[in-house]
Amino acid sequence: QVHLVESGGGLVPAGGSLRLSCVASGITFSTYTMGWFRQAPGKEREFVAAINWGGASTSYADSVKGRFTMSRDNAKNTVYLQMNSLKPEDTAVYICAARFLTRNEYRNWGQGTQVTVSS
Repeated sequence: QVHLVESGGGLVPAGGSLRLSCVASGITFSTYTMGWFRQAPGKEREFVAAINWGGASTSYADSVKGRFTMSRDNAKNTVYLQMNSLKPEDTAVYICAARFLTRNEYRNWGQGTQVTVSS
């Protein structure tokens, strides 16, 4: 059974930084593209960032480009999201997701970790 467990969320002032982690189990981690999504209250879930199986390719939402960096450690079955220059509009539940390399959709999701940025 696939498990994705996020950690690292919290309360931070605007301009601050946080690093989120997501540990995966139950999958051959190096064969999955990993993604971060977020969902703010009353809003739909939105894409934040993704990283390919080997870590050589990343993509980001325009709203976080230049501020967020996604990375992975396949030896630890873990992905990270380094978030700098945080803004109040970054406040959301951040959710880790996994997509097998031959699939077009994410099928495995974590429970999420809350990030709150105060103004």
